[in-house]
Amino acid sequence: MPPKKVFAGARLRALRVQHKLTQSELAARLDISASYVNQLESNQRPLTASVMLALAETFNLDLTSLASDASDRLVIDLREALADPVFGEAAPNLQELKSVAGNAPDMARSVLALYEAYRKTNERLASMDAALSRDPQSGVTTAYEEVRDFFHYADNYIDPLDRAAEALAGELGEFGSERLRRLIDYCAEIHNIKVVLSPPASGERLVEFDRANRTLWINSHLEPSSQFFRIAASLGGLEQATLFDSLLDGASFKAPEARAIARMGLANYFAGALHMPYGAFLKAADAYRFDIEELGRVFGASLEQVAHRLSTMQRPRERGVPFFFARVDAAGTITKRHSATALQFARFGGACPLWNVHRAFEAHGQIIRQLAETPDGKSYLCLAWSHEKRMGGFRGTTRRYAYALGCEISHAGRLVYADDLDLGKAMFEPIGISCRICERRNCPQRSVPPLAAGISVPADRRSVVPYEIG
Repeated sequence: MPPKKVFAGARLRALRVQHKLTQSELAARLDISASYVNQLESNQRPLTASVMLALAETFNLDLTSLASDASDRLVIDLREALADPVFGEAAPNLQELKSVAGNAPDMARSVLALYEAYRKTNERLASMDAALSRDPQSGVTTAYEEVRDFFHYADNYIDPLDRAAEALAGELGEFGSERLRRLIDYCAEIHNIKVVLSPPASGERLVEFDRANRTLWINSHLEPSSQFFRIAASLGGLEQATLFDSLLDGASFKAPEARAIARMGLANYFAGALHMPYGAFLKAADAYRFDIEELGRVFGASLEQVAHRLSTMQRPRERGVPFFFARVDAAGTITKRHSATALQFARFGGACPLWNVHRAFEAHGQIIRQLAETPDGKSYLCLAWSHEKRMGGFRGTTRRYAYALGCEISHAGRLVYADDLDLGKAMFEPIGISCRICERRNCPQRSVPPLAAGISVPADRRSVVPYEIG
C-alpha cells in the first residue's frame, strides 16, 4: 500500500502566522520556494518527508503531529451536526467534510456554533419552561461549551502551563505522604499564605481564599489527594496569573462568563500537572504499564485524577499513549470528556448505550474491560469503573460517577489490562458515538433512528427495535 499523502495546509498556515512570517520568509527558512509554500498552504501539494523534517528541525515540532490528522475531531463534530434532517440532501459527504476541516477549520467551527445556536433555539421553542424562555442567551453557545471547546481543540494539553507545573514539582521534591505538607509550607514561605484544613461551617464549600488575610481554607472532609489538588489550583491562579491572561486573551471567548470558567479550568490543569508532573508521570506510567491503581498509589492521586492526567500526555516529542477519558453521571450525561484518540464523544446527544461505562455502576469497586469496535472499523480497549464522592457524615451528600479510559488496540499491549486478552482473536463489541449518527442497522439497544437514514415500520413483523433502518 502506498504511503498516505499528508496535506497540512491549515496547520502550516497557522504555524507561519504564529511566528509572524510571510510565505517568503517561511520559504527561506525551509530552503524551498515561496510558490511551493503557497501550494502547500492551499493543499495543492502534500508535505514531503524533507519538508516535514525541515519543519521539525526549524520549529521544534513533533513529526507525528504533522503526519496525524488533527482535524478528525472537527470532521466527527461536523458529521454529527450535518446529519440533522434540516440539511436534507444538501449535507456534504465525508470527503467534503475532511476538506473543510483540513483547509478551513475556523469555518468548520463557525458552522458548529451556528448549528448549536439553531439546536438550542429549537429546544427552547419546544419547551414550555418559563425559565428557559426568559434566558437572555437563548440560542447562543453557553460559556461552559466555549470553554469545553477551548480545551477540546487544544488536545487537552497546554504546554507552557504543563512545564511551569513540572518545574514547581521539582522544587517540592519526592512523592509521598509528606508532599501535601511541603506544598502547604511552600505557600507559607513563598507567598505568605496560611493554609487551614478544617471542616466547613455550613454547606459543602471546598475551598475559600481570604485575600485580605492571606488565608486559604480547605475543606478537611476532602481526601488528601483532593486537598492537594485544591491547594495547587489556588496556587496556580496566583503564580501563573500572567500566563493565564495570555492564554485567555488568545481564546477570544464570546460569552462573558467563559473567561472566568476557563481560568478555573487552567488552574485545575495546573493542579493536575503539579500533582503528576509530566516526565515523572510518563516514566512511572511506562514502568507500571499504565496500571491506574499503582499510579494513584505512587502519586497519591485518585483514579479519576490519574485517568484525566493520562489523557493529557501529548507533549511534542514525549507523547504518551493516546487515551480517551470521560466521566458520566448517574443519568448517563457526560460531564467530562477528553480524547487524544480518533474516538470522539457525542457533542449533541447521549453516549452509546453499549459502551461499558454504563455498566460500571453495577460493578462498583471493580475495573471492567471491554474490547470495542466503532463503525469506522477502529478497535479499542476500554476500561470503566465507578466511584462515590462523599462529603461529611450520615447526612452529607454523595455524588456517583462512572469513568471511562481507553486507547486504540494498537497500544493495548503496553497496558497491564491486556495481558490475558487474545487481541488477535477476541470478539470486539460494536459501539458507536451516539444513536443519532450511528449507522449500525441491527443494534438491539438503539434508542432513536439515525438522523441521516430513513426508516420503515413493517406491519406484519416486529423485532426488538420497532422499525427498520434504510
